[in-house]
Amino acid sequence: MFVDKAKIFVKGGDGGDGLVAFRREKYVPEGGPAGGDGGKGGDVIFRVDEGLRTLMDFRYQRHFKAQRGEKGRNKSQHGAGADDMIVRIPPGTVLIDDDSGEIIADMTRHGQEVVVARGGRGGRGNIRFATPNNPAPELAENGEEGQERYVVLELKVMADVGLVGFPSVGKSTLLSVVSAAKPKIGAYHFTTITPNLGVVDVGDGRSFVMADLPGLIEGAHEGVGLGHEFLRHIERTRIIIHVVDMAGSEGRDPFEDWVKINEELQQYNTGLADRPQIVAANKMDMEEAEANLASFRERAGSLRPDLEILPISSLTRKGVQELLYRAADLLDSIPQAPAVEEVAESGEHKVYKLEAKDDDSFTITRDNEAFVVNSPKIERMLKRMQLNSHDAILKLARTLRHMGVDEELRKRGAVEGTIVRIADFEFEFVENSSYY
Repeated sequence: MFVDKAKIFVKGGDGGDGLVAFRREKYVPEGGPAGGDGGKGGDVIFRVDEGLRTLMDFRYQRHFKAQRGEKGRNKSQHGAGADDMIVRIPPGTVLIDDDSGEIIADMTRHGQEVVVARGGRGGRGNIRFATPNNPAPELAENGEEGQERYVVLELKVMADVGLVGFPSVGKSTLLSVVSAAKPKIGAYHFTTITPNLGVVDVGDGRSFVMADLPGLIEGAHEGVGLGHEFLRHIERTRIIIHVVDMAGSEGRDPFEDWVKINEELQQYNTGLADRPQIVAANKMDMEEAEANLASFRERAGSLRPDLEILPISSLTRKGVQELLYRAADLLDSIPQAPAVEEVAESGEHKVYKLEAKDDDSFTITRDNEAFVVNSPKIERMLKRMQLNSHDAILKLARTLRHMGVDEELRKRGAVEGTIVRIADFEFEFVENSSYY
């Protein structure tokens, strides 16, 4: 089954917790702190694998979580970092952040990698907090949480040649004739509902990948018919073979068919108008095809004098080999990269700078008898600190005092015993300025 769109959840591994430990070996007087740091959590990395052609795997597995880092150990041993989680995707996959709509990356080359969710940093052990004033701290940090997000994957088929045209003009038949692909063929519209790929052996040592893309109808750029479910796949093709039912077997004018499909391509992506195009005048074995071809050449030539029109018959295979030779020659004359530029990762470059000082801003609100302190800096600190020791409480109290939270609480009317709430923690306000 061909799947070309999926929404998944990814989460980097949490960092390992730091450890509070002390050296107590014989003959090691005053050994001091010996708790190691926690290991880094694993990243979630997407890697392009040219052996894949569909997002089918993401239909059944939608959650990807990397392992967390190991906890710190005694004797100053750090915990091991977790292995990264590698997620394989087919070439041509665009990764989009579901919340912001920002394009994370456009993955087109085999082996290309991008980190989609970073693992958290490991927490520091008590060896990191030793100072001359406190040589034996009972203080350590929890590991940082890994990044998590929802990601939308959109696959745009990577093919050298794309077959386009109205339904039932013979695209699937042509692909089955020139390659080993076995697309569904039927005498009704939209027989093909997903792209089919086939490797075409030209016969002179050259080969290329051809994609039979679902039939277009008028209004496709607005979602009519298969609409956008098809149109995004044409963006990756280097040249277009426009298959036209030159016999008009369904009562349509071949020239009008050609004009309407080109208008749909241009309205979806203006760059497609400049894509090299060959018109495959199909069904030339039927009556009226020759007369229609002469009229088509005259009318199309007035719009695009350089347009190449090659008469073929997929049924009798007449002219098919000449079409393959011409397509191969055209591919040789244009760059190997996709004919359209890769999707930009973002509208502008972002520059991240290391701030010299954390944001010390905070707000205080009232909730019944309690004061509620809101501060991103303090909340991050509470997540990281292991608040199960006297040293940790003192460090928190010093931070609140230096930020001016103590003074502001007093101005708001806080007295001895008043409840102060920060995130999920509650404390009693104490007039002693050392701690709560």
